[in-house]
Amino acid sequence: MPRILIADDNPSNADLLDAHLDGSGFETKLVHNGADALAAAREWNPDLILLDVMMPKMSGFEVCRRLRADPATAGVAVLMVTALDQPNDVETAVDAGTDDFITKPINKTELLLRVRAMLDSRAEPTQIDRALAYLGRVQQGLQ
Repeated sequence: MPRILIADDNPSNADLLDAHLDGSGFETKLVHNGADALAAAREWNPDLILLDVMMPKMSGFEVCRRLRADPATAGVAVLMVTALDQPNDVETAVDAGTDDFITKPINKTELLLRVRAMLDSRAEPTQIDRALAYLGRVQQGLQ
Protein backbone atom coordinates (compact mmCIF):
# COMPACT_ATOMS: atom_id res chain seq x y z
CA MET A 1 0.00 0.00 0.00
CA PRO A 2 1.56 3.34 -1.03
CA ARG A 3 2.40 5.70 1.82
CA ILE A 4 1.55 9.38 1.56
CA LEU A 5 2.85 11.96 4.00
CA ILE A 6 0.65 15.06 4.27
CA ALA A 7 2.47 18.14 5.59
CA ASP A 8 0.26 21.18 6.20
CA ASP A 9 0.36 23.60 9.13
CA ASN A 10 -3.43 24.02 8.95
CA PRO A 11 -5.02 20.90 10.49
CA SER A 12 -8.25 21.48 8.56
CA ASN A 13 -6.38 21.50 5.24
CA ALA A 14 -4.43 18.38 6.21
CA ASP A 15 -7.64 16.63 7.26
CA LEU A 16 -9.29 17.57 3.96
CA LEU A 17 -6.41 16.12 1.94
CA ASP A 18 -6.56 13.00 4.08
CA ALA A 19 -10.33 12.73 3.53
CA HIS A 20 -9.86 13.09 -0.24
CA LEU A 21 -7.40 10.16 -0.18
CA ASP A 22 -9.45 8.01 2.19
CA GLY A 23 -10.67 4.78 0.66
CA SER A 24 -8.33 5.05 -2.33
CA GLY A 25 -5.79 2.47 -1.20
CA PHE A 26 -3.23 4.75 0.45
CA GLU A 27 -1.77 4.80 3.93
CA THR A 28 -1.49 8.40 5.15
CA LYS A 29 0.31 10.22 7.91
CA LEU A 30 -0.24 13.87 8.83
CA VAL A 31 2.32 16.36 10.16
CA HIS A 32 1.91 20.07 10.73
CA ASN A 33 5.30 21.69 10.21
CA GLY A 34 8.42 21.43 8.11
CA ALA A 35 10.67 19.92 10.76
CA ASP A 36 8.17 17.14 11.42
CA ALA A 37 7.84 16.58 7.67
CA LEU A 38 11.60 16.05 7.35
CA ALA A 39 11.68 13.70 10.34
CA ALA A 40 8.67 11.71 9.11
CA ALA A 41 10.15 11.45 5.62
CA ARG A 42 13.29 9.86 7.08
CA GLU A 43 11.55 7.61 9.62
CA TRP A 44 8.30 6.62 7.87
CA ASN A 45 9.69 6.33 4.32
CA PRO A 46 6.70 7.64 2.33
CA ASP A 47 6.28 7.10 -1.41
CA LEU A 48 4.85 10.60 -1.86
CA ILE A 49 4.70 13.81 0.15
CA LEU A 50 1.88 16.31 -0.23
CA LEU A 51 3.73 19.40 0.94
CA ASP A 52 2.13 22.72 1.78
CA VAL A 53 4.25 25.65 0.66
CA MET A 54 3.26 28.25 3.24
CA MET A 55 4.26 26.92 6.67
CA PRO A 56 5.77 28.79 9.60
CA LYS A 57 9.42 28.30 10.60
CA MET A 58 10.28 26.31 7.46
CA SER A 59 8.51 26.75 4.14
CA GLY A 60 7.62 23.87 1.88
CA PHE A 61 10.30 25.17 -0.50
CA GLU A 62 12.97 24.71 2.19
CA VAL A 63 11.59 21.31 3.18
CA CYS A 64 11.79 20.20 -0.45
CA ARG A 65 15.37 21.47 -0.80
CA ARG A 66 16.39 19.52 2.30
CA LEU A 67 14.59 16.39 1.14
CA ARG A 68 16.47 16.51 -2.16
CA ALA A 69 19.82 17.14 -0.43
CA ASP A 70 19.46 14.07 1.82
CA PRO A 71 20.30 10.78 0.05
CA ALA A 72 17.76 8.99 2.28
CA THR A 73 14.87 11.15 1.02
CA ALA A 74 16.09 12.47 -2.34
CA GLY A 75 13.95 10.04 -4.33
CA VAL A 76 10.65 10.64 -2.55
CA ALA A 77 8.00 12.12 -4.86
CA VAL A 78 6.90 15.61 -3.81
CA LEU A 79 3.63 17.23 -4.83
CA MET A 80 3.52 20.77 -3.48
CA VAL A 81 0.13 22.06 -2.40
CA THR A 82 -0.18 25.82 -2.64
CA ALA A 83 -2.44 28.82 -2.89
CA LEU A 84 0.42 30.64 -4.65
CA ASP A 85 0.04 31.09 -8.38
CA GLN A 86 2.67 33.60 -9.42
CA PRO A 87 5.25 32.54 -12.06
CA ASN A 88 8.13 33.13 -9.64
CA ASP A 89 6.47 30.76 -7.13
CA VAL A 90 6.45 28.03 -9.77
CA GLU A 91 10.12 28.69 -10.51
CA THR A 92 10.97 28.54 -6.81
CA ALA A 93 9.10 25.23 -6.44
CA VAL A 94 10.90 23.73 -9.44
CA ASP A 95 14.27 25.00 -8.21
CA ALA A 96 13.55 23.44 -4.81
CA GLY A 97 13.05 20.07 -6.50
CA THR A 98 9.31 19.50 -6.47
CA ASP A 99 7.94 16.95 -8.90
CA ASP A 100 4.75 18.94 -9.44
CA PHE A 101 2.35 21.23 -7.64
CA ILE A 102 -1.39 21.53 -7.23
CA THR A 103 -3.20 24.73 -6.30
CA LYS A 104 -5.80 25.31 -3.63
CA PRO A 105 -8.70 24.94 -3.43
CA ILE A 106 -8.05 21.25 -4.00
CA ASN A 107 -10.25 19.36 -6.42
CA LYS A 108 -10.54 15.74 -5.24
CA THR A 109 -10.58 14.29 -8.76
CA GLU A 110 -7.49 16.24 -9.81
CA LEU A 111 -5.68 15.35 -6.58
CA LEU A 112 -6.34 11.62 -7.02
CA LEU A 113 -5.35 11.79 -10.68
CA ARG A 114 -2.02 13.48 -9.91
CA VAL A 115 -1.27 11.27 -6.91
CA ARG A 116 -1.91 8.06 -8.84
CA ALA A 117 0.03 9.30 -11.87
CA MET A 118 2.97 10.33 -9.71
CA LEU A 119 3.04 7.03 -7.83
CA ASP A 120 2.74 5.02 -11.05
CA SER A 121 5.56 6.95 -12.72
CA ARG A 122 8.01 6.33 -9.84
CA ALA A 123 8.82 2.89 -11.29
CA GLU A 124 10.44 4.44 -14.37
CA PRO A 125 14.25 4.11 -14.42
CA THR A 126 15.31 7.72 -15.01
CA GLN A 127 14.08 11.15 -14.01
CA ILE A 128 13.16 12.06 -17.60
CA ASP A 129 11.29 8.77 -18.02
CA ARG A 130 9.41 9.45 -14.77
CA ALA A 131 8.50 12.97 -15.90
CA LEU A 132 7.28 11.79 -19.29
CA ALA A 133 5.30 8.91 -17.76
CA TYR A 134 3.74 11.26 -15.20
CA LEU A 135 2.73 13.84 -17.83
CA GLY A 136 1.31 11.11 -20.05
CA ARG A 137 -0.77 9.66 -17.21
CA VAL A 138 -2.09 13.07 -16.17
CA GLN A 139 -2.98 13.91 -19.76
CA GLN A 140 -4.81 10.59 -20.18
CA GLY A 141 -6.72 11.22 -16.96
CA LEU A 142 -7.84 14.64 -18.12
CA GLN A 143 -9.36 13.27 -21.34
